[in-house]
Formats: sequence, C-alpha cells, structure tokens
Amino acid sequence: MKIYTKTGDKGTTALFGGTRVPKHHIRIDSYGTVDELNSHIGLIRDQDIDARSKEILVNVQDKLFTVGAVLATDPDKMTLKNGKDRLNIPRINEEDIELLETEMDDMNDHLPPITHFVLPGGHTTVSYCHIARCVCRRAERLATALYDISPFDDHTLKYLNRLSDYLFVLARKLSKDLQAEEIKWIPKKIE
Repeated sequence: MKIYTKTGDKGTTALFGGTRVPKHHIRIDSYGTVDELNSHIGLIRDQDIDARSKEILVNVQDKLFTVGAVLATDPDKMTLKNGKDRLNIPRINEEDIELLETEMDDMNDHLPPITHFVLPGGHTTVSYCHIARCVCRRAERLATALYDISPFDDHTLKYLNRLSDYLFVLARKLSKDLQAEEIKWIPKKIE
C-alpha cells in the first residue's frame, strides 16, 4: 500500500464511505485535531510515569481512533446497503466514559482539594498533560460545531468532554508524583 495517493492534490479528501470534501471542512478539522490529541497522549505515555496511567492512556489512544473514525464518516453513509455498520468497530459507550470518571475519582482521592486555578507547568511531563488538555478542548469545540451541522453519536462528545477533565486531573496527579510545584493562580487585586 502506497502512502501517497495523489487524490488530494486539488485540496479535497475522502471521508470513510467515499464522500469527498475540502481539506478545510469542519469534519476534517475535527478528526485531524483528535489525531493531534492522540499524538500528544502518546508523548505523555512515553514519559516516566506510573504503569496504571500508561495503561489508561493506551486505552484512551484506542478510543481516540474510534472517535476519529466516527468523525471521519459521513453520517449518510454510516450504514451499508445491507444494513451493516460501515465502521465495523465498537463505538464509544457509557462504560468508556465511566472509566475516565472512575480514574479521576481515584486520583482525586489522593490529591489535595483544588481551591484555585493552577498555572500549567512545574515539570515537562505535567506541561505535556496541559497541552493535551487544551488540544482536547479544541477537538471538543470543533466536534460540537460539526455535531450542530451533522449530528453523530453523542457519546463521542461526552467522551471528549470527560477526557479533558481526566487530563487535568492526571496533570495534578503527575505534579504530585514528580514533586512538581503547583502554582495557584490568584488574581492580583486592582488598586
């Protein structure tokens, strides 16, 4: 299989199912941002972090491929003529969302209560988490814009929303594990 097809040389690309759209289409921007997020998650996973976090991040990367596949498929062509699902992959479900919630609850049980916003940083690994969180929020914004135009399974949106929360809590956990300073944002009073 060749990597280059030359079919996109005029600024269009094919969705899963064959529909061609401009490369600047909101659908392409949505799943492209999910792909970017997946790469950032891989960078976090490559750091010297605990085995459980790595295990969850591998699961997240797998789910992000599912999210990308959903976003890359024209909903009108989601079902084949014989009634079968074109994607032929598991979808994001409530259990996937609950896993992130359970992991957040477990991490939060071992963290001091948060009383202020926290400035991103303190350690390179923590910063990678915050970058991934921001990319996840952008992916969510783009996906919700796409959803308004062309609805898809709403578990996909819930997953992106919960994932950004997970990445924030993971950043806090890694700050603690790495003994990095968490700097609170305390607005200066106007005099």
